[in-house]
Amino acid sequence: MTDDLGWFSEETATFGDRLAGAREAAGMDQKALAEKLGVKTNVISGWENDLKEPRANRLQMVSGILGVSITWLLTGEGDGPDAPDDQIVLSNDLLDMLAEMRSLRGQIAQTGENLARLEKRLRAALKDPT
Repeated sequence: MTDDLGWFSEETATFGDRLAGAREAAGMDQKALAEKLGVKTNVISGWENDLKEPRANRLQMVSGILGVSITWLLTGEGDGPDAPDDQIVLSNDLLDMLAEMRSLRGQIAQTGENLARLEKRLRAALKDPT
């Protein structure tokens, strides 16, 4: 959902602020997000406090899990969560389905990266079969 009012715009919020807002809008705590990404909770805390930045592959996974665009996370422009006043209350069943979909999207992204690495190794092995 595009944020027309600039609630998480570059002028108003940092990457860490947007990450924390998207995580909270997805109904997750830092521990849950860390588990889905395969990192420690202090890594998420570092990102949200703007002490560290995620690598591109983790950034892609975060965006998939939280259902926001990478551009929004980085700049505040694009698809992000609604401002708090605009949020719709969803049933637990719907929230569970959304969380599962986000998790699957992150797993698919990770599997795609693994497949690309394997393909690169195979191509190298075919060029030099020794």
